[in-house]
Amino acid sequence: MTYNLLVLGGTSEATALCQRLSAAGIRATLSYAGRVARPARQALPQRIGGFGGVEGLIAYLRDNAVTHVIDATHPFAAQMSSNAVAACAELGVPLVALTRPAWQAEAGDDWINVPDIAGAVAALQRPALRVMLAVGRMHLAEFAPNPQHFYLLRLIDAPDAPLPFPDCEVVQARGPFTLADDLELMRAHRIDLVVSKNAGGVGASAKIEAARALGIPVIMIDRPAIPARRELHNVDEVLAFIGHSGAASIGTERGV
Repeated sequence: MTYNLLVLGGTSEATALCQRLSAAGIRATLSYAGRVARPARQALPQRIGGFGGVEGLIAYLRDNAVTHVIDATHPFAAQMSSNAVAACAELGVPLVALTRPAWQAEAGDDWINVPDIAGAVAALQRPALRVMLAVGRMHLAEFAPNPQHFYLLRLIDAPDAPLPFPDCEVVQARGPFTLADDLELMRAHRIDLVVSKNAGGVGASAKIEAARALGIPVIMIDRPAIPARRELHNVDEVLAFIGHSGAASIGTERGV
């Protein structure tokens, strides 16, 4: 079969998949939403930016004769994932999601579970604390109603607009981070509380492990709902899904 895959990326799972597709000589394009100014270089050709909703994605899939779509976006990229489900259903293009398991609270965790960003904002309506706000730069403005806190922001790109907080500090860095990294960061900034999306996997888990080790509570934001779709959890399963007979011979590599 002649392959022409579209990989919806932005995660370490997508990076692992791209490396394997390139090594196997499978034709594919990696698509980024464009929320990071300087995305990491990848092993596949890249496109950056949205498609223009479901209709735009349908047009792209049709015009480029895409044979399979692999959704390896962030678990909170619900709109893109929903659009992919709708577009692929319209055209009959096979779709699979390369997903990571959600984090589950363990012994020593002190989680305040909230359903969404608005719930996290409401949970911060409390006396001033030193907060590590790990929600990505797209949502920072939504936390402006709670200016009483100090906010530690770890961002890949420097902010492109004034921040909505009177007291904050930006640490510009690209993960993944180790437990030692995040223990040092939280201790240095005397963090009292962490706000995090439930991204899952191991690549972003250091802050959760550090909060557990330091006895710091975490406001944990639940994942958004996404329409039903097939989900796989490692690269070999994706290669088998598209019918690539060499999947087992390339070796096993789990996304992180």
